[in-house]
Amino acid sequence: MSMKIKKGDKVAVILGKDKGREAQVEKVYPNSGRVLVKGVNVSKKHVKKSEAFPQGGVVDVPKPLDVSKVMVICPNCKEKTRVGFKVDAKGKKIRFCRKCQQVIK
Repeated sequence: MSMKIKKGDKVAVILGKDKGREAQVEKVYPNSGRVLVKGVNVSKKHVKKSEAFPQGGVVDVPKPLDVSKVMVICPNCKEKTRVGFKVDAKGKKIRFCRKCQQVIK
């Protein structure tokens, strides 16, 4: 599955409990169509004592969001936008903003 969102993109959440929040993508899961966004969709998990967690207790665990719940924020026009693809002169596929037509790196 091809993903229009990449690691490092700034995205806005458009659905769910974190609607309206903006953050960067930490990880992309293309097989399941999900993205892990920093500080968004965080849930609590109870963990037993272990070497990793010597105290145990309740920890915050970030969970991935479905890619349909986020939109890329264009670095040029600073708006939520859809991402398009086009082929440049060298035959390389590049992403661009559908609103301002500028290339998204």
